[in-house]
Amino acid sequence: MFELMRKITLSEILTPSVRSRISFWMQLAMFFFSVVTVGAIVVDYGFVLDEREMFVISKIYQYAWWIYLVAYLFKILFFWRSIMRKTIFMTAMMGVLLLLTALPQFVTLSEGWHWLSGVWNLFSSKFVFLAILALFAILNVSQGIVNFINKKTNPALLMAACFAVVILFGALLLLLPRSTLEHIRLPVVDALFISTSAVCVTGLSTVDIAQTFSLEGQMVIALLIQIGGLGVMTITSFFAVFFMGGTGLYNQFALRDMVGSETFSSLMSTLLYILGFTFVIELIGAFFIWLSIHSTMGMSFEEEIFFAIFHSVSAFCNAGFSTLSGNLGNDALMGNNSGFYLIITILIFLGSIGFPILMNFWRLVEYYIGNALRRLFHRGKPKRYIHIFNINTKIVLRTTLVLIVAGTFLIALFEWNGAFAELSSKEKIIHSLFNAVAPRTAGFNSVDLAQFSILTTIVYIFLMWVGGALQSTAGGIKVNTLAVALANFISVVKGRHAVSLFGRELSSDSVRRASAVIFGSILTIVFFFFILILMEPTLSVRGLFFETVSAFSTVGSSLNITPMLGADSKVAVVALMFVGRVGLITVLMSVVRHGENPKYRLPQDNVIIN
Repeated sequence: MFELMRKITLSEILTPSVRSRISFWMQLAMFFFSVVTVGAIVVDYGFVLDEREMFVISKIYQYAWWIYLVAYLFKILFFWRSIMRKTIFMTAMMGVLLLLTALPQFVTLSEGWHWLSGVWNLFSSKFVFLAILALFAILNVSQGIVNFINKKTNPALLMAACFAVVILFGALLLLLPRSTLEHIRLPVVDALFISTSAVCVTGLSTVDIAQTFSLEGQMVIALLIQIGGLGVMTITSFFAVFFMGGTGLYNQFALRDMVGSETFSSLMSTLLYILGFTFVIELIGAFFIWLSIHSTMGMSFEEEIFFAIFHSVSAFCNAGFSTLSGNLGNDALMGNNSGFYLIITILIFLGSIGFPILMNFWRLVEYYIGNALRRLFHRGKPKRYIHIFNINTKIVLRTTLVLIVAGTFLIALFEWNGAFAELSSKEKIIHSLFNAVAPRTAGFNSVDLAQFSILTTIVYIFLMWVGGALQSTAGGIKVNTLAVALANFISVVKGRHAVSLFGRELSSDSVRRASAVIFGSILTIVFFFFILILMEPTLSVRGLFFETVSAFSTVGSSLNITPMLGADSKVAVVALMFVGRVGLITVLMSVVRHGENPKYRLPQDNVIIN
């Protein structure tokens, strides 16, 4: 009898149906309460509150902490077996964080423990307390979103809705009094425009970022850029899968397609690689940016650190936002800071080639280092892979290289004695390279683009339209699409029935999607171009077309007409940036009902073409 009682755990006291109902209502309550907690943090951050309002906010914080503690203990006691092995460590870490925030409130240090006073003060500070509350709130909101996905919601509709929600929330944060300088009152349409531009990693701005937003507002913009660059679903799914313990099969299918994972078993590792690559590259980039501008721009140490982090995030995410007036063409940078532009160029390149390519690079590094260690320590025969670079890596790298080299040569040729006339020969080459990479959806500019000749503007527009690679932080039709379309063109010219690249025959689905993306992009650009012409008849047609392509490709470059747009035109550009980031096909798939493929084939016939 004693042995039988010992084998019964607390999680087995409740029947599965009862546990399922409790879990559902608990998750629902936690989701809504987490939303309230996030709202309280936003109000506390954005407004100057009186004593009564601060009392209410502090009570919400206290209730939130107790609710999260009770929910955590309840989960440990009654749902221990539902926690996956991979998440046990992070579940334990959540408990440690709760414990560390509780100890300073309930335990007073004696005189012999003064060496712990620093740790006690750290975890009793409001900043750390709110950071932990925000973490728990994000975890529960993420879990709620993933549970919503498991209801077999249309993935395209879900992605579009998530982007829209983040954009609206970002606009709300930018409207808070503390987000702008004291004498600035940001219009709602401008807040919506900046938020959309940041989340869609575009970079277009209707206001001067440096002269409009406070440090807190610039931090919000950086956060929105990071969320938009990584992808809303990537972040929420990571939190839900890694911290909360698993998702349904339908969500795994949707998430696998979103992040480019090859198998279900590699889904978690793919998410970790994406986040790991992002933060490591941005951290290294920020360090080198700080080195390049240290003691050259009249900033304090803290201002230099924030400048470096902001521009590293903006460059890797291909956003194109800058905290300097005049973007990167500011006089403080243009004089003797060539290294800075090379670092930004490298970050843009790494962000635009896509996470699958970065993972392919990592496998290559592991392959050579692993073989070198095996030879050095005589641990078996070296591994040998015949095709370590897959076809997507070959397409992206070669097409990107051609575009960068050709773009650099043409821009240098057209602007050597034009926009770059006052620069030295070394600076002309560096800025030609920079301006060949930047239009591939980064949007930074080192000179006034309105100074470019019409030929350089055409090159710029083409580079913006093509953009970066699939599953990257870049926009445009993507280099993959361009390569497939060119391969199809060559196969038609040569009279071949199959389309091939690098010794591989491309599937008909890839060719069809490439044609659809190109046609859809042209249709979208023409449609919004006509709308802007009708709304802004006094502005330059050349500038409006440049603006349209830039917004659709989420580039952020402009011929200085963005601040001149009216309210209606700004809303149109917001819609265009949204469509460009989410994808026209994704937007259409979210609203068009999918029909089943017929089980029969219609008779074939030929249409006269050419």
